Amino acid sequence: MSFESEVITEGKFSYLEKGEGHPIILLHGLFGALSNFNDVIDYFSKKYKVIVPLMPVYTLPIIKTSVKNLAKFIEEFVEFKNLNQFTLLGNSLGGHVALVYTLKNMDKVHSMVLTGSSGLYENAFGGSFPRREDKEYLRKKIALTFYDPNLATDELVDECYNVVNDRGKLVRILALAKSAIRHNLRNDLEKFTTPTCLIWGKNDTITPPEVAEEFHEKLKNSDLYWIDNCGHAPMMEHPEEFNRILDQWFHKKFGFELVNPN
Repeated sequence: MSFESEVITEGKFSYLEKGEGHPIILLHGLFGALSNFNDVIDYFSKKYKVIVPLMPVYTLPIIKTSVKNLAKFIEEFVEFKNLNQFTLLGNSLGGHVALVYTLKNMDKVHSMVLTGSSGLYENAFGGSFPRREDKEYLRKKIALTFYDPNLATDELVDECYNVVNDRGKLVRILALAKSAIRHNLRNDLEKFTTPTCLIWGKNDTITPPEVAEEFHEKLKNSDLYWIDNCGHAPMMEHPEEFNRILDQWFHKKFGFELVNPN
């Protein structure tokens, strides 16, 4: 299942839009792609309008490559699509962008879903890639994302290899990683009133469980759910469990109808 062929490009924006109903905007992480959310898109687009903007992670001017400017890009996209009262769902860097956007636009955001989000603390992929030409080294690095290292597939390794061996992309990755560390939201979390669903892998080594617990403690209107035997990308590693948790949270919190995936 792949949605790449359904991506729409209008002006500066490329995005996927599927389904009708309450809008859910999915924000990918630093090495993220549409494929990271295949199961989420397939499941939730049966009942909701699922929108995935492709963030300009590799195309912003280097001096403007930051979490703040990615959030500004989402602001422009929301305005372009004339969206209001939507759910923002972000993984890793995408969660961080969701938080920065929401802090400035709390009146527009109906709810947030954060999974493996940066914004407090993360073990970065690496401050440098001294062996970026070595695919097996990259495979071991990518495997740290998952509880099951077999999910570091040849396809993922090849994607990552092509990115980190492109100097322009590599410089932007490092700029974004540094920006994420600098743009710490610890002192802002108590300002949030947005209903938030935290879905976390119990075995996440990049944004470890204590990060989820701090988010839960400081975000007043939040619920925290754990997935066992799961790393930094629950929606990839345990998509059925991820979808079930989010589906039930929507239903419990807002009375949304449960999604029927069949």
